Formats: sequence, C-alpha cells, structure tokens
Amino acid sequence: MLRVTVRERRLRWPIPAEFETRVEGQVVRGVERRAKYLLLRFDSGTAIVHLGMSGSLRVLQQDSPPLPHDHWDMHLEGGALLRFHDPRRFGSLHWTETDPNRHPLLVKLAPEPLAPEFDVEYLFRRTRKRAVAIKQLIMNSQLVVGVGNIYASEALFRAQLSPRRAAGRLSRAHCAALVAAIRAVLGEAIRVGGTTLRDYVNADGIPGYFRQRLFVYERAGEPCRVCGTPIKQATQGARATYWCPRCQRS
Repeated sequence: MLRVTVRERRLRWPIPAEFETRVEGQVVRGVERRAKYLLLRFDSGTAIVHLGMSGSLRVLQQDSPPLPHDHWDMHLEGGALLRFHDPRRFGSLHWTETDPNRHPLLVKLAPEPLAPEFDVEYLFRRTRKRAVAIKQLIMNSQLVVGVGNIYASEALFRAQLSPRRAAGRLSRAHCAALVAAIRAVLGEAIRVGGTTLRDYVNADGIPGYFRQRLFVYERAGEPCRVCGTPIKQATQGARATYWCPRCQRS
C-alpha cells in the first residue's frame, strides 16, 4: 500500500481522521467478507468497508482522474488503485485493530446462509413460537445474513411456502425445503453475477443476470412460470413481497 487519498469523509459514518496514517505503507494480507461487509486485512488491523445502496469498488490505474462521488482511493504497488464510488454516500469505511468480528457492526450478525451453521435444525429451533411472517424473519440479519428481499421472495417460491406464513408454523420439512431453496437461489445468483434491477454492476462493470431467472420478484400480475396463476404483490415490513397464491399455499 503506497498511500490513501480521502476526498470525502462524510459517508454514512465519518471516516476516522487517523485512517490514512494507520493504513499507509502496510501490506494487504487478505480480503474477506462478512455479511455485506468487506474486510481488508492489514498487519496492524482491518479496514471494514460497506458499499451501502449505491457504492462500488473499482481497480483502476493510478492516473485515473476521480469523478464526482469518488470518495476515497487506496494506491497500490504496481500502478493500480482501489477506488470507492458512492453517489448516495450510504457506504462506510471503518478501522479496527482488534478482531473485526467483535466490531459493533459485526458482533451481532447471524450465520452466513451458505455456512454449515445455517442448517435445518438451526432454522427450526429459531422459528419456534415466532408469530412473525417467515419472509420477514429470514431477512433479519440476527437470524441469517445476506438474504435480501429479492432472494427471500425467490427462495420462498422454490420452497412452496407463503411469505405470510407464521414462522412458528414451519415444520422440519418446511425448514429443510427453505434452507435448500435459500442456498440454491444464492448459489445460482452468484454464478451469474447477482441481480441487476437498476444500477448494480460487478467489479468489472458487468451487470448481474439473475433477474432473467426470477420467478416472482417484480412480476406482479404476470403468469406464474410454473402454474400460470397471476403473481400477487403485497407489502410486508415496508418491503414489496411477491408470491404465487397457488404454488405457495403452505
């Protein structure tokens, strides 16, 4: 790491004033992910990056002129730089010299949906005596991380579960179907680069193509791809929910 340039500190949380001096001259030892946070591991600590709703990271040449909303750069050896772009400034950059998993933003996060800890028994145990709708529960990062609105809707369709079903009414068989569906949906989305609905692109500027495989999300009124019944839409927890009333009766 040659140096760090911060052009705008006023993100969702202010970038620490000492960030540049803590990072400059260090070597990036590893890059990891925890939920929606990217962890850049250095010798003396970890940079925690969140992209927010519209943020992106690009690897560019050192002489690439900054554009509006390019808020910080990490200048790397070999002539490259890592640049953060965020028009809405909902992203963030943090620094910790302790275990990042104990950082206030990460400490309460639940298991990853593709991790062994997120299994049938875990989901069955965490849904007992819960009256909340199952869709809202699987979008709660204290139950499982990384299952957003799109993938929750699609996973529930594949599991043949109504998004409005009370979580406590799920049987072990329902939980098994839902765990498998969540993993399948996320796995397929990863393989085709995610889901671009408006402005999402990957690190190379390429949109995600999972939208072409969506069964219910943003298809209200259109025929179900399985049975032909019109897809319904409602609001749950201030988020749009889509489902097939015939395929998702459970």
